This record gives sequence, C-alpha cells and structure tokens, in this order.
Amino acid sequence: MIRWLATLSRGLNRLAAGVAILLILYMFVHIILEIVLRLFGYSTFILDEYIGYAVAAMTFLGLPYVLEKNGLIRVALVLDQLPKKWHWPLELLIATISFGAFSWLSLFWWKNVVRSYQRGITSDTLAETPLWIPEGAVLLGLWLLCFTLVVRSLLLVTERSRHTHPIQQD
Repeated sequence: MIRWLATLSRGLNRLAAGVAILLILYMFVHIILEIVLRLFGYSTFILDEYIGYAVAAMTFLGLPYVLEKNGLIRVALVLDQLPKKWHWPLELLIATISFGAFSWLSLFWWKNVVRSYQRGITSDTLAETPLWIPEGAVLLGLWLLCFTLVVRSLLLVTERSRHTHPIQQD
C-alpha cells in the first residue's frame, strides 16, 4: 500500500512539475509578447498580474517534486554529526513538523479559496480575474506537498534500514 502511495505521489508530483514548467514557458512568451507590443505602443495590460499568479502557482506546484528529489536546501551539518541510525528519526521529525505547518497553512488557504469562490471575488484590475483560480493552484500545490510529506514519513518509518533516501527514485 505504501509503495502504491509513493508511486501515486511521484506521478502527481511529476504532473505538477510539468505544469510548473509550462507556467515558466507561459511567462517567457507573455513577457516577449509584452515587449513586442510595447514597441508598437500597445500592451496586454495584464502582464504584472498574470506573471504574479504564475510565479505563485509555479512555486507551490513545483515544491513537492523538488522535495521528492531532495532538491530543497537542507542543513546537513546536524545530520553529518549524528550516527546514520539517527538520520531517519530526525528526518521523520522534520517531515512531521513540516506536514503540520503546511496542513495548518492549507486549512486557512482553503477557507480563503472557498470565500473567494462563493463571493465571486475578482482582481481589482482590468482583467477582473476570479481570484479562486490562482489561489486554487497554490492550494493544490500545498495539498500535494502535504501528501508528499505523509508518503515520505511512511517510507522513512517502513524503510528506515536503507542507507539511501527511500523517497528518491529515478
């Protein structure tokens, strides 16, 4: 069951990372388009707004994949001073605390997304973007991060005897 959850987590994280990559490409194209339009005295008038949404969504959608691949900045100084047998309990503690923090954050973010949707809140710009859409993308990234942290914790507990990190597989 845990292996199935790990496979599901990896697949969802790859999908979210793919969306994050597409958002980077979108930002590039939109910036180039805006430059060209401004050369001729025109503008999309939504560059700042939509790039901001894309950066937020890209960050949170990419975070679970980066965590899975051990790409986040970690303080190895403490781990290097401890015997290998103590690495997994410390990593489990960190994953558990991180899960608690991001779960708490996602609870409040969920309330914000629901409120934006129910009240039909839009941006105060020319585009009048329904705010639940970019907020929802951030929420999805938070939920994927929480799921990844749960799977990471389960793998740490069940495979603590392994010397390599259990969540990272190529």
